[in-house]
Amino acid sequence: ERELRDALAGGQFTLHYQPQVDQNARPLGAEALIRWRSPTRGLVQPADFIRLAEETRLIVPIGRWVLDEACRQLAAWQQFPATAGLTLAVNVSPLQFRDPGFIASVASALAQSGAPARQLKLEITESLFLADLANTVERMATLKRELGVGLSLDDFGTGYSSLNYLKQLPVDQVKIDRSFVSEIHDSASDSAIAAAVIALGRAFGLEVVAEGVESTAQRDA
Repeated sequence: ERELRDALAGGQFTLHYQPQVDQNARPLGAEALIRWRSPTRGLVQPADFIRLAEETRLIVPIGRWVLDEACRQLAAWQQFPATAGLTLAVNVSPLQFRDPGFIASVASALAQSGAPARQLKLEITESLFLADLANTVERMATLKRELGVGLSLDDFGTGYSSLNYLKQLPVDQVKIDRSFVSEIHDSASDSAIAAAVIALGRAFGLEVVAEGVESTAQRDA
């Protein structure tokens, strides 16, 4: 915990950008992924520190830093024709989303950077809806209505998936979890799940993104 606090104060975090492409491999946007460049541990992956950040509530200031940095990058992309149209997705933890200052922090990140709100996508997970669905829907609606940001439903199909969520939530996008993508070219069941999510996306007018595509075979499937 002390190391994480020092990392935040000392600028040891960095963002990597994972491309999101269409079926012809043309870039449409990217997802911002945090990494920790520790002076003693080297490059630390989020799986090794995000859980502790959530337990200590450090995820709130860390998440705020990610938003600020991502919006600065999104604004910088506006200067070049090749990147001006790209979207940028940022993961938001349930603790961060429920923080009273979250909506204000998104507004501040957009205002200070000059990034276009319509090209920022906030990724949320199903676990967010279990505690207080009504309040979650209200906060999401505020983000869309007042700030104009996009909302993406991450990890769909891996938890307590409910079609009722898709009916109520003001999301623009759902993501096919990487657990269904890794064997999609070999597994009939994974392929069927992916097809079902795509069909749901079309029915609800949502974009669909497949996460964790790392091979030509997966992409083609």
